[in-house]
Amino acid sequence: MELKNKIREFRQETGLTQEELAIKVGVSRQTIISIERYRYKPSLELGMKISMCLKVKTENLFYFK
Repeated sequence: MELKNKIREFRQETGLTQEELAIKVGVSRQTIISIERYRYKPSLELGMKISMCLKVKTENLFYFK
């Protein structure tokens, strides 16, 4: 199983850029890019910050495939 996410989808629905999301959760834009492209698996803390910022439950944002 591989950890996947829907960050890009929810980020675009809320109208946030990668840079804006990065600033809100305290990481670099490159980190958001890497997470969206499945190159980097965020910590639980970062995953929860992203889900709170996007107003989505963590279990709806991340899933195994």
